[in-house]
Amino acid sequence: MASYLAVPLKRTNEVDLVRPLRRFIENTYSSAQPDDYNNALSEFNKLRNSMMTKSVDKHESALEVLYRYYDQLVAIESKLPMAENQTSSQVPVTPIRVQFKWRDAFDKESLFSGKRTLAISSGSYEKVCMLFNIGALQSQIASVQSLESDEGLKMSVKLFQQSAGVFGHLKDIVLSHIQQDPTPDMNPDTLNALSALMLAQAQESFFRKATADRMKEGVIAKVAGQCSDLYADAMKLMQLTSIRDLWPRDWISCVVMKQAAFHGLSEYYQSCVCKQSKSYGEEIARLKHAKELMQAAQNRGGNTFCFKTDIARIERCLEDAVKDNNFIYHDKIPDVKSLNPVGKAPVAKALPLNSTMSERFTDLFEKLVPLEVHNALMAFENRKAEIINLEVSRLRDATQLMNSILASLNLPASIEDLSGTKVPESLLEKAQKMKDEGGIQFLDKLMQELPSLLTRNREILDESWKMLDEEEASDKQLREQFKEKWTRTPSQNLTEPMRAEGNKYRGILDAATQADAIVQQKYATHKKAFDILSKPQSEIENCLPSANPTAAIQNTPCVQELRKLMEEVETIKAERDTIEHEIKEAKFDMSSKFLSALAEDGAINEESLSQDQLNSVYMPLREQVSSSLSRQEALLGKIQSNNTEFCKAKQSNQAAAEREKVLSELAAGYDMYMELKSNLMEGTKFYNDLTPLLVKFQSKVSDFCFARKTEKDELMSDLQKSIANQPAQAPPQTPQYQQTGQSSSAPQRPVPTPRRAPPPRPTQPPTTQPAPTGAANPPSYGSTSQPQGGAASAPSAPQQQHQPHQPQQQNYNPYGAPDHSPGYPSQYGGGFPMPMPMGYNPYMNYTQPQNPYGQPPGYPGYGGMPPHGYPQPTGYPYPQAPGYPQQTPYPQQGYPQQQWR
Repeated sequence: MASYLAVPLKRTNEVDLVRPLRRFIENTYSSAQPDDYNNALSEFNKLRNSMMTKSVDKHESALEVLYRYYDQLVAIESKLPMAENQTSSQVPVTPIRVQFKWRDAFDKESLFSGKRTLAISSGSYEKVCMLFNIGALQSQIASVQSLESDEGLKMSVKLFQQSAGVFGHLKDIVLSHIQQDPTPDMNPDTLNALSALMLAQAQESFFRKATADRMKEGVIAKVAGQCSDLYADAMKLMQLTSIRDLWPRDWISCVVMKQAAFHGLSEYYQSCVCKQSKSYGEEIARLKHAKELMQAAQNRGGNTFCFKTDIARIERCLEDAVKDNNFIYHDKIPDVKSLNPVGKAPVAKALPLNSTMSERFTDLFEKLVPLEVHNALMAFENRKAEIINLEVSRLRDATQLMNSILASLNLPASIEDLSGTKVPESLLEKAQKMKDEGGIQFLDKLMQELPSLLTRNREILDESWKMLDEEEASDKQLREQFKEKWTRTPSQNLTEPMRAEGNKYRGILDAATQADAIVQQKYATHKKAFDILSKPQSEIENCLPSANPTAAIQNTPCVQELRKLMEEVETIKAERDTIEHEIKEAKFDMSSKFLSALAEDGAINEESLSQDQLNSVYMPLREQVSSSLSRQEALLGKIQSNNTEFCKAKQSNQAAAEREKVLSELAAGYDMYMELKSNLMEGTKFYNDLTPLLVKFQSKVSDFCFARKTEKDELMSDLQKSIANQPAQAPPQTPQYQQTGQSSSAPQRPVPTPRRAPPPRPTQPPTTQPAPTGAANPPSYGSTSQPQGGAASAPSAPQQQHQPHQPQQQNYNPYGAPDHSPGYPSQYGGGFPMPMPMGYNPYMNYTQPQNPYGQPPGYPGYGGMPPHGYPQPTGYPYPQAPGYPQQTPYPQQGYPQQQWR
């Protein structure tokens, strides 16, 4: 009966995949709908739990579960990166940190060696551990197949070859995937030995198949010879000094036994070939050699020897051959060393891994695009936003310049109010539009809301900063306490990117504060004009100075020309509104183009593809913008020249000049009202959009602090266990006698070991204790009496100069942690409250108010943090705030870093 060796499985613990993956999707794939990933996350988590429970079943259905989970890990590598730190500059996102803890497959967990485990926050580590378990389970299923049936032999051959391919593939990739010292079972030498062993067992299954099919003895001899060579290779690899002690006790003896046994079987079947060719002497020589090899195998294998039937058959054949040769053939028996070696037939080979191991695999996250495509789309949107901002800014700056020039010339109001008594029609229309927009009351409301919105955002940022400071202070305190025993990465190395991101947010808020001050200054300058325009028509007429009639000049050529020019001004403004709308609403389908490029070339040339698409759409619109600007320049020249002639005709009327000045201020006030309204609404939107970003930042900080607290608790628990497992202090020795340079006959003075006095127990009633030997002044428990030879001590003063030696107990806590919080002592960091993720957040439930006025195009004063794809604001006089803060990768040191124990 064949005796196969099966690789044990690695063991792991349950982890929560849903929460960190969902948060990453929500923060990264902003356009993804919850229905696209909620069910997928639940199924993925269930798949991992099924993998843990099904692994113990030695059946192909269990192997299918492992295949599906491994394929899903491979499928999400490009979509949901789980790693300790950023591994690719092409994917500038913060990776998902899920800690996977796996135990060494050959871990005997002895009293002295302890457990060999390794925990890494890496999807690549989870993937290679899954590959190991796939190869191990394949070997286990192959080892229990029935060798009496043809199907069982075929399945055994297939699975052993697949297992050899898995371990061989692991040997090549394991160090690049783990990037730190692996557990012994994942050592490349170990994996190479396992691959060689699986290949040898696959060749052995071919041998069993050949004998069952009664193939020719010459073929069987070659198959057995190759099997012996493969076991010899496995034996050499398994006996390397670095891994020799790793294997179960009977593995090496079994491999050594099979190497000799199959060599003997190869000689036996070759002797059958010799008998058929009537080479009786060579037959006897090979049978003798086969018998010697089988006896050596029996001696080496001990209880693992499984060729008793074969050795008995060889002995019978040898006895018959010798008897026939002695009485009949008298053929000369050659020396075994002079015989030709038996040929080899290498029929077993390690099978390569398929692209998908499961035939029924479907990606649970097929609706999410790869991160390369997602980042290419984000870069494209940024390029698109730059073009939109530039062209819209050109149009608006030109329109603002034209409005300011017309306002300074009091056009078109000056050519409408030639009677000197009525309010110009254009001014009445502006006043009505201003009232429809809410008047000065609406501006006052927006002005009052801005400070509270700013304060809310600053509070969120300050709270996040406080959590980082407290976590870092706790880590420093524990590091100073435990010195080199505190092995985890310092907090300051891990929090540097988060602090940089927080500083960017703080800089954005500072820039927004300056923009608020500019808006308030403009509001104060034009508040009088706002008040007048918000009044009824009759009150506006009373606020205007009266002027003498100027009807005589209303039909002059300069006035008529100015009226035509004003009509052209309105035409240009209407055209610009249309151009701006077309620029903002341009549609692109870049997702399919990026996916096609990634599938064809394996990479995305985002810049080339984006520039081609953007130029094809925006080049005609840019030409329209340039044409509009050139037309405006010529138009303003004509307006200024005609207005000069018009002003000369009115120079004699001083009252008209004063009235024109007021009308000009009111026209400028209307333009400033519309500008401030747009600015304030955009500022409110800016603060409301910034709040969820700051809340996400706060959640990220909270998750980090919670993960660090969990890691700290585990490390503290390990330190406590290591201290608790240390041997107890030796009891006091019998007083020794010291040699003080005197002769041996001289009397010697004993130097007793002093006993330490026990601590005071103030809750017990006063008692008198006898002084222990060697203690000069024993304490009196609860007593206020004065000790001999000393001053009276205060009753409340604790007497802790000497601590008694206490016997070690089961629940001894060397750090003095309270019973309700084992492993988390308050004096080593417990005083710093670590916020739990998704804890109380007064801004988490904030909902952005509906904007009844739509989305105005760009807010010049708050340009630092628009939502993705929103045009970057520009324009005078608002400062350009810093750009959208990029997600900063975590440091290369990684978090957390643990070594196998």
